[in-house]
Amino acid sequence: MFKYLVCLALIGCACADNINKDAQIRSFQNEASDAEGNYQYAYETSNGIQVQEAGNPSGVRGALSYISPEGEQISLSYTADEEGYHPVGDHLPTPPPVPAYVLRALEYIRTHPPAQKDEQ
Repeated sequence: MFKYLVCLALIGCACADNINKDAQIRSFQNEASDAEGNYQYAYETSNGIQVQEAGNPSGVRGALSYISPEGEQISLSYTADEEGYHPVGDHLPTPPPVPAYVLRALEYIRTHPPAQKDEQ
């Protein structure tokens, strides 16, 4: 187990080597939580990171973008509420489309519900 943790630490250090350690904060806005729990913040750094978020006790809405180590622009928007976290971004994996035969079967089941048995 210790060897596994050491390996992970070394990989983390190697991956962190490409981080721009000289990045500067270009802008920063922070409106702390008010009496109703509303807040918002945003910042931008010189290495292309942009983050903004606003929320209240009912939920949160935000967005962020940055340049990946491969040079790809990553943009993510999200909401979080009582139903969970909902991220949206072109870089996120998506499930394959539902096959037509499955859609037909579901439609058949919907339009032909099973007969209810009378209880005695």
